[in-house]
Amino acid sequence: MIEILDFIGVFVFAISGVLAAINKKLDLFGVFVIAFVTALGGGTLRDVLIGKTPVGWMEDLNYVYIIFLGNGIALLFRNYLNKLRISLFLFDTIGLGVFTLIGLQKGLDYGLHPVICIAIGTMTASFGGLIRDILCNEIPLLLNGGTIYATICILGGILFFTLKYFGLQDSVNEVTTSLFIIVFRLIAVRFNLSLPVVAIRKN
Repeated sequence: MIEILDFIGVFVFAISGVLAAINKKLDLFGVFVIAFVTALGGGTLRDVLIGKTPVGWMEDLNYVYIIFLGNGIALLFRNYLNKLRISLFLFDTIGLGVFTLIGLQKGLDYGLHPVICIAIGTMTASFGGLIRDILCNEIPLLLNGGTIYATICILGGILFFTLKYFGLQDSVNEVTTSLFIIVFRLIAVRFNLSLPVVAIRKN
């Protein structure tokens, strides 16, 4: 299930990157680059930090093929996807839920403390989008006070280890955690939930 979820996360984040690049009117090469870093940026950083080298996608070309597939589908149906203003948001949200779980599991595989696992999961889920937004000259969602992004990943990680502590079956825990992050993200945006913005008071 983890491998399947990993491929799903790469696919939806690749589409998210393509849509962001199209909105910025980048050329075909630029579109692929944004799709690639969005899909694999967080996972690459995760693997480097935990000492897994070569990183995952260098050992399994299926990841690259999936990015090409997502890139092709998004380009082929770009006119339909661009008409749906929430397309980018939905694909980004699905990727967020899936990749948080992947990062949590990778941390467990390497015997890391739950707190570090949660940090790794958050990084896996959000840093690809961070790189995408920087390259597209946007304020990263990770840092934007108008949205809850990384915080949801952290809460999802806490839920994951809580359910694991109480002995919930792994497969059920994985699906529950991913769905929690996805649904929480949808609710947060629907009701404009956000963390307080730090501002300097003007006299």
